[in-house]
Formats: sequence, structure tokens, C-alpha cells
Amino acid sequence: MVPDSVVEKASQLNPLAPPPEPTVVSSVPQITTETIAEHREQVLSGARKYIYPLQHSKHRIITITGSIVAAAVAGLLIYCSIGLYKLYQYNTFIYRITQVVPFPIARVGGTYVDYENYLFELRHYVHYYQTQLGRDFSGEDYQQLVSFRKQALQDSINNAYIKILAQKNHVGVSNAEVNDRIAEVRDQNRLGDNNKVFDDVLRDYWGWSVNDFKRALKQEILSEKVVAKLDTTDMARANAALAQLKAGADFQTLAKQVSDAPDKANGGDYGFNITRSNPNVPPQVVGAIFKLKAGQISGVIDAGQTLEIVQVVSNDGTNITARHISFNLQNTSVYIKPLQTKYPTHEYVHF
Repeated sequence: MVPDSVVEKASQLNPLAPPPEPTVVSSVPQITTETIAEHREQVLSGARKYIYPLQHSKHRIITITGSIVAAAVAGLLIYCSIGLYKLYQYNTFIYRITQVVPFPIARVGGTYVDYENYLFELRHYVHYYQTQLGRDFSGEDYQQLVSFRKQALQDSINNAYIKILAQKNHVGVSNAEVNDRIAEVRDQNRLGDNNKVFDDVLRDYWGWSVNDFKRALKQEILSEKVVAKLDTTDMARANAALAQLKAGADFQTLAKQVSDAPDKANGGDYGFNITRSNPNVPPQVVGAIFKLKAGQISGVIDAGQTLEIVQVVSNDGTNITARHISFNLQNTSVYIKPLQTKYPTHEYVHF
């Protein structure tokens, strides 16, 4: 005989069995128009216990995130400070940081010299000697690296003084002047005859981009213009010589009398044929004399370190023979020294 419990379970599994009686839930509240406000408040109060912890969590996340970011920035600044002022690092990562954060390396009067300016000067020295001459600055060539560091620091400080002089004397350099100088050099095939070769020369020899080259060239032109404006004595000598030549003075005789060039004894004769890419003649001079015909005399040409007056002897379009009268311009140090007394330098590194 089958037990009653088994029959009962079988009936529960039988799909044809009648459904069980519904359970009456007497605890479900009755919502009416009078009690809806009360029930609404009960529902909202139950939700608040989930909302408030979420709000607190957001505030905590923001606080923690801010603390982590602040700690990371502080850590980065500490790392960079040690790398710059203790270890004197110049790697690409450190250099990029100095391009964003203006770490000072020196102070000239009330003006700070950015560490980035120093690294810009140093890195192209290092790049050239490592890639082109195979120097190992971590070994026996370390002392040469030290000398490069000192030179790069002095260059960046001198550039700061030049900027002070330029501002006082209202001297500036436009982007057009920089582009004109580049076009002049490119036309003489001194930096390659196309953009790719130009880019490759800059990258391979100096580790520079075109913008880096423009930056360095702009500083060079600024120095030249400052000296040309301040060196009134040599500019007056050059203008006086030009006036004598225009009045009919013999070029060779005058060159022997007033020129500062070593070839003055030869009447200023260069002694070689000048081509457009001749490295022995400044590009400013080459650009000017290729516009002259045989027998013609140039005006006063600012060649950077000298003022030049040139007489073309022959010009076949490719080769020129010529004479020149040269006047040496003062070195920038002549004008920087008085500023060093008025605006002393305070360096923050000691190599």
C-alpha cells in the first residue's frame, strides 16, 4: 500500500491537479487618496539610505583622486629637481618637462634664465659629438661634457643679457628676417637643396627640427643686430671707407690702409674663386656679390662678426673673383660686461 505522503507529493507534481488555494497577504497596506502622501514619504525614505552613501562615495573618490594626482605631481617635481640640480641630467624626458615647467637655472638681475634654454644649447653639442664623432661622455670623455655644460650655461646667460640690450635699444628680429636668412643659405646649397635633405642635416648633425634651427638662427641674428647698432665706431669706419670708394678712391690702396682682414697686404684680394656654396665666405656676402657685375662695389654688408665692402673683379655667374675691405665688429662681451655689474648673475648649478 502506497503511503499517503507519497500520494500527496505525486498530486503536487500532477499538472492536472487543482491549484492550491491562494494565500491571503493580510500585511499589504491599502493605498488611498488620504494615505498616498504618507506612503510616498515611506518609499523615499527607504531610497535615501542608498542615495546618501553613493554621494559620500563620490566625494571620497574625488578626494582620493585629487590626492593621488597631487602626490604624482609632487613626486614628478621632486624627481625632476633632483635630476636637474643634483644629477644634471639632459635626457629627452627631462628636456620635455623643462619645456612645460619653467625650472630656473640662473637669474640675471630680475630675470630668470630657464633651464630649458640651457638644455637647448647643451643637447645639440652632445648630439653632434656623440653621433658624428663617436664620443662617450659616460667614460673618458666626461670632462669634455663638463666643459660643454659650462659653455651651454654661459651661452644661455649671454643670450639673456643680449635680450636686455635688445629691449633697451629697441632691436628685434622678425620671422620674415629669419625666413629670408634661411632662404639665402638654402639658395647657396649650404644646408641641402631640398626640404628632406635640410631636415636630415638638422636631425643628424644637431638633433634639431626646423623650428629649433629657426630659434637658434633668430638668436644669432638678434646678437648681430645688437652689436651692429651699438658698435657705432666700426660702423662709422665702414661708412667712411664706402664714401671714399664712391668718391673714386682706389679699392686696393684703401684696403691696405683701413681693412682689418689678414689679406689687407694683398689689397683685400680673397685669393680664391668664390662659388655660391663656398664655406670660406659668409652667406650674406655671397648673396650680395652674386648680384654685382665686374667692377661694381657693394654697400656695407653686415656679415655677423664683420662689416664687409666687396669689389667684384670677375663674375661668370658661377665663379667670382673679388676683393674686400673688412671691419671687425666688437664681440658681444664688450657690451655684456657692463650689464654684469648692473645685473649680476646668480647660478643655481655648479658643474
